[in-house]
Amino acid sequence: MRQELSARDPGSSPRARVSRLRAACFCMLGRPFLLFSCRLFSPYTRSVRSDLWSLGGNAGASRRLRSMEAEVTTANPPPTPAAFSAADTSSDAAVQEKTAAVELLPGETVVREGKAAILFPSANEVFYNPVQEFNRDLTCAVITEFARDLLTQRGVKVVVPGETERVVVSLSDDKSEADVQAEQNNGAEEPLCSVTAGEKCEQGLRVLEGLAASGLRSVRFALEVPGLHSVTANDFSSKAADLIARNAQYNGVGHLLQASCRDASMLMYEMRKKKDRYDVIDLDPYGSPAGFLDAAVQAVSEGGLLCITCTDMAVMAGNSGETCYSKYGSVSIKAKYCHEMALRIILHSLDQRAAVYQRYIQPLLSVSVYFYIRVFVRVFTGQATVKNSASKQALLYNCVGCGSFHLQRMGRKTINGKNVKYSAATGPPVGPECEHCGHRHQLGGPIWAEPIHDSRFVQKVLSAVAGNPSRFGTSKRIEGVLSMVTEELEDVPLYYTIDNLSSTLHCNTPPLLQFRSALLHAGHRVSLSHACKNAIKTNAPPAAIWDIMRCWEKANPVKKEKLSPTSPAFKILSCEPSFEACFTVREDANPQSRKRHLTRFQENPQAFWGPKARAKAGGGISTDLQDKRKKYQNKRKITDSSQLKNFPCKKFKKGTCDHGDQCCYSHEEMETSAEKTE
Repeated sequence: MRQELSARDPGSSPRARVSRLRAACFCMLGRPFLLFSCRLFSPYTRSVRSDLWSLGGNAGASRRLRSMEAEVTTANPPPTPAAFSAADTSSDAAVQEKTAAVELLPGETVVREGKAAILFPSANEVFYNPVQEFNRDLTCAVITEFARDLLTQRGVKVVVPGETERVVVSLSDDKSEADVQAEQNNGAEEPLCSVTAGEKCEQGLRVLEGLAASGLRSVRFALEVPGLHSVTANDFSSKAADLIARNAQYNGVGHLLQASCRDASMLMYEMRKKKDRYDVIDLDPYGSPAGFLDAAVQAVSEGGLLCITCTDMAVMAGNSGETCYSKYGSVSIKAKYCHEMALRIILHSLDQRAAVYQRYIQPLLSVSVYFYIRVFVRVFTGQATVKNSASKQALLYNCVGCGSFHLQRMGRKTINGKNVKYSAATGPPVGPECEHCGHRHQLGGPIWAEPIHDSRFVQKVLSAVAGNPSRFGTSKRIEGVLSMVTEELEDVPLYYTIDNLSSTLHCNTPPLLQFRSALLHAGHRVSLSHACKNAIKTNAPPAAIWDIMRCWEKANPVKKEKLSPTSPAFKILSCEPSFEACFTVREDANPQSRKRHLTRFQENPQAFWGPKARAKAGGGISTDLQDKRKKYQNKRKITDSSQLKNFPCKKFKKGTCDHGDQCCYSHEEMETSAEKTE
């Protein structure tokens, strides 16, 4: 058909031939079909194939157009690295001149974050949450270090503006230190070709953002992460896909970023072949990512990076254990360590789904921030290593009385020389009742019981962010969180909280440094946790922890006569400690992140700093959203006593209210219902 159109008018322009080809396809198919307009991509002339990314039921066209990723043919050459470096330091006037080709539609505003300027509609048609800036900054930092390692092996040097010369450390565990040093020496002797942000690298990474919404994250990847070959920004909403295309042109990254309007799972399933897989897949859904994990572990390349966000913390933190099991294959427990348990639940789910395809995961970084969790894992293939999967998972026994917990590995690995034997684990590690308080146990999990961070990789990201603080708007927060991550005990899952230990015994809360010092004096290791402000991670058994609390209670006694004989406090304090705890503060009890007063647990900068309303197809937010928040939150905070008349009297309902008309609560609803009954 292309030949016919060219033969009819060989001197016509490509745009005219595209228009006639659209009309011809419409006549053949007999129904309308969706097209991206060429006018959205004025800097670059799109091929005919990219205009016809969806041809309805045309099977031949569907095979040729396997995905909706638009091909770009550069009629005008793409911006050079020098142009991007100039853009980094340009003023707002220069940015406006660069984006003058794209005009704002009625009601649109420009949202600026990092180096990106995003066109955003006033209606809630496309989702955007400014709270996630930390998430996006951290992701750019992580992908940059991942690209630095991967591209160094391919002979490409990653250059970040404002960053000093750095020593590149390989992430591969298969190489010895001597091999890594030899690689670095070879790289120093043989000059590497360098690549900067905004420049297309033929040997670079292929990135997929499966749920892109406005495309802000993908645009930032294209502008701020060096060493990329392509970025595919996909969203199932056609309005979001149109907005992504306009934002790509508005920011001048059309040579790197392609808009796609597909079901994210189907797009990833189609890219399962080794030559088609993505090097980086980023999934940041509104809610649970469970429906995308199976496709993601197959569509990522060997050693590729998966970046997963979970915002369904009510499910993962123990409010709905049965729902958590249906989504992630693990039962969540409502406990003080719920945020770290949520991280280990998603890692367990990823490893379990990857193992189906003889693949396994290697966590690089796992963080719990605000109202969501974020994990960065690499995915490898290896049948022998997958056999270790059962020994990496553990069931959790949690005491409902005192909060003591025990882990039970699901498998056992025995190494005898060169022989490796796998067998079922023996258990359980606890009796029918808690040995400390006599209460029952809850059973949760299975969860990931191995380290959730790669300390060497985290240190690389931390060094890069700390050495170039002007690169991100949330650099201080990233530095504080990653500093705490590097201080965490890698081989100790979960944690206790000092306030919960004190609440169990009804005693005063010991100062953090004194409690840490007592554990160190007893010969145990201890650290803080980035997931909770008052957390204590330690390899001390629960018995040692309660002995320290007994010693603290002796110095700060409680009124034991008021304790119930069946309470956990009564049973724990009825036993004498097996050793005398020393609460003298040690120098090593105060971690460096705390000494340096880094930003670790910052307060919310404004009200309603959390999840935003889900985007609606027609736009707009429900008018009663704020009314519902006022109705169901802060019920007890009533400044005017006259407002109490709006609430029914519970004692009157039970027949025990003696105040009559003088009661500050309302009796009207009860009286009305009583009259109806008569």
